[in-house]
Amino acid sequence: MNIFEAIRKDHDKQRELCRLVTSTSGESKGRKEMWEKLKHELQVHADAEERTFYAPLIHTDKMQDQARHGIAEHHEMDELIEKIDDTDMDSPAWLTYAKQLCDKVEHHLEDEEHSFFQLAGKIFTEEQKTSIAKDYLEEMKKNR
Repeated sequence: MNIFEAIRKDHDKQRELCRLVTSTSGESKGRKEMWEKLKHELQVHADAEERTFYAPLIHTDKMQDQARHGIAEHHEMDELIEKIDDTDMDSPAWLTYAKQLCDKVEHHLEDEEHSFFQLAGKIFTEEQKTSIAKDYLEEMKKNR
């Protein structure tokens, strides 16, 4: 498995969790559980991705701007996560913020899958793609 396949697999999980979270209502047990899963998945993924995927890319001229942009989007998601955590689950605002977060997540995943991956694919050797995937999966496993 290469790094792009590993990340894409987690992206699919995030998309599904977003779909589930935004289809919940009120302060239900299901909403709370799905939210905790999504939040954890996003945080663990962002951390592993920044350490293993973005770190080597930030030092290359061709990908520096994209790597910084990706990391900045992770921080924007963190801020939305905080906002959601600070909002009462019964409040209509909670779902509004959750949808904003999922829109941001979807935008970020699209950027990576349709732009960053292609550029990074030209920078990393096949060996690096496999090695980075191994590191990424270890990071994910450690924190899941």
